[in-house]
Amino acid sequence: MKATGKTRSYGYAIVLFLITLSGFGQMPIFGRYYIASVPGLGWLGEFYTTHVLHYAAAIALIALAVYVLFDFVMNGVGLKRLTTSGYFKTGIISGLIISGCLMVVKNFPGIYWSHTTIIVLDLTHLSLCMALLMLSLYTLVMKKKWIE
Repeated sequence: MKATGKTRSYGYAIVLFLITLSGFGQMPIFGRYYIASVPGLGWLGEFYTTHVLHYAAAIALIALAVYVLFDFVMNGVGLKRLTTSGYFKTGIISGLIISGCLMVVKNFPGIYWSHTTIIVLDLTHLSLCMALLMLSLYTLVMKKKWIE
């Protein structure tokens, strides 16, 4: 694997870890299950800290996705070399980015959506997150690649 590929892989792993950690921090599970009481992990119970970290990690994920997309297009690789797991991950990450952007828009002042829409959006985002984590675990254990 080239140095660029390794850098992208490590960057993706770090971003995935941070966005997952901060995303679960948005739900009050760290405080509820006393994980935030462990010395050094108190910041996980702070909503605004995890909120800012989640947005920063989301920006990094979007930037990485755009970089990889342009790299594929510019180098002429295209989507024909993606493996089945690569297609699934690409679709899930696209869904996460779209649902995450809609969740950001929902937080703007003056934007009012029905409760049903917000619940569907939250559950979609959480379901896609869990699907990505399960698929990532599967591809890590089975040593599946994104591209051929």
